[in-house]
Amino acid sequence: MSVVDELVERVDGQDRVLGVVSRREAIREGWLHRVAVTVCRDERGRFLVLRRSEQVSRFPGLYEVEAGGAANVGESYEQAAARELAEELGIRALPRLLFTFINRSGLSPHWLGVHEAVVPDTVVPDPHEVAWHGWLTEPELDSALLEWRFTPDSHEAFSRYLAFRTAQS
Repeated sequence: MSVVDELVERVDGQDRVLGVVSRREAIREGWLHRVAVTVCRDERGRFLVLRRSEQVSRFPGLYEVEAGGAANVGESYEQAAARELAEELGIRALPRLLFTFINRSGLSPHWLGVHEAVVPDTVVPDPHEVAWHGWLTEPELDSALLEWRFTPDSHEAFSRYLAFRTAQS
């Protein structure tokens, strides 16, 4: 089964489960489903930035400021985020869910659970998913977001993440 054919829970505008569908069908029909992403920082406060492999089916070669993917059937946002960190970056961590929102950028609308985790600065990305990774300070990331080609989710999720962080301080 390819990544696009994985089973996900179709949810409504209040994030309540309506049933199980293939992710391909959810994207094609524009049905809401759940996606979990994690903004990763190191102990020095730098942000992990990834460039997607050219072999991935969605947004090949684009940069991301978060790691993540679709939540599997029966999986919480936190469980999905932890699984994705392990699969994509070889990191065992418990990301903290900060907020969820309906994200309308990208291939189709979806509920996006945005997490945060402080992770080791030595990660071992899956080369099938990640072509490059690096640690950027916030000013460096601000510049990169203007100059590099990022996934649609990255801009929306990161701006909301920064607003959330500001509101918490």
